[in-house]
Amino acid sequence: MKRSWLTISAHIAGWLFFFSLVAGFVNGTGQDAWPGMLFSKSFLGFSLLYLLLFYLNTFVLIPFIYLRGKYILYALVSVGLLAAIMYFKPFDRLMTINRNERADMPGPPPGQMPGPPPPQWENKPGPQMPPRNQPPQNGRPGKTDIVSTILFLAVWSLGLAICIIRQWRITEKKMLQAEADRANAELSFLKAQINPHFLFNTLNNIYSLAVTGSEHTALSVMKLSNIMRYLTDDVRADFVWLEDELDFLRDYIDLQKLRLGANTEVRLINAGEVAGKRIAPLILVAFVENVFKYGVSKQQPSVITITIEVKNDRLFFHTDNPLFPDKKEQVSTGIGIENTRQRLQHLYQQQYTLSVGEQNGRFVVDLELPVPGSLA
Repeated sequence: MKRSWLTISAHIAGWLFFFSLVAGFVNGTGQDAWPGMLFSKSFLGFSLLYLLLFYLNTFVLIPFIYLRGKYILYALVSVGLLAAIMYFKPFDRLMTINRNERADMPGPPPGQMPGPPPPQWENKPGPQMPPRNQPPQNGRPGKTDIVSTILFLAVWSLGLAICIIRQWRITEKKMLQAEADRANAELSFLKAQINPHFLFNTLNNIYSLAVTGSEHTALSVMKLSNIMRYLTDDVRADFVWLEDELDFLRDYIDLQKLRLGANTEVRLINAGEVAGKRIAPLILVAFVENVFKYGVSKQQPSVITITIEVKNDRLFFHTDNPLFPDKKEQVSTGIGIENTRQRLQHLYQQQYTLSVGEQNGRFVVDLELPVPGSLA
């Protein structure tokens, strides 16, 4: 509603400015004729003509002819209306009627102050002035009404420009909406890929504990229950509380540690204030999953380091694990890392940095991203 009123107000202001310029040009120096001229039939008819031309073009010809691809028909109609304007010469007619009306007004002619009569000069041959009520010669058929033509082109071009800009905005809005829908659909698909992949590995771990009769089986089931509740209830949103995400991550790491032997050491380091911060869900777990998948060996000792630090609304995430020769090729083709890259691009765009690669025989991940206190 507010936008409609703004549009109407803009139209009214534009037309008032347009017709004030025309009225000022027609009135000339006759300031005393302003009120009568503004409300005269001739000026009101002239104004109505250009109003009709503008809105006919804006709401009829452009939507139903031009925007439907009938460009030749639109051009023919435009040329025809221009020819009619050039033939009927509305501005010349307005000037002629206005001069006649001012000439018929009582008192001295416009622009002449009362006073003694001018001196009489001897009649000599030369150009003679037209009689008082005779129409001026600028209304004769042979002369082109330049002002009417310019006004028509201005009004016609303005209507065309307004409609083209409006159509361009509608098209741009549709493109942005389509892009947003595509991104949301792709993001939902990526989430659906992550969840079954993670649950499959976790269930395998708990199955191994149950087969061996481990006393940690019940605790593992409880942690898995917490993880599943988190996955089904919280990760539907694009952003979750960082505190909840880290609780989920600790449960996941605890489940992984239960299946590890004495040769593997896991170092989890947390630092910084995490309360009130937000993060995209399931971003960090993809890298932690790779740590346990590719950085653990039954024959060789390994040290796994996972560091999570928050500074000034920025999260610094770091993982470091040994890279064993038999698993080196599998790391670069992991579906979890590739999906996480795509999610980071969708959700954080240029606000994050990610470094993944091998350093001195170890696989290192460094991720920095914003963790604001709100979704703004």
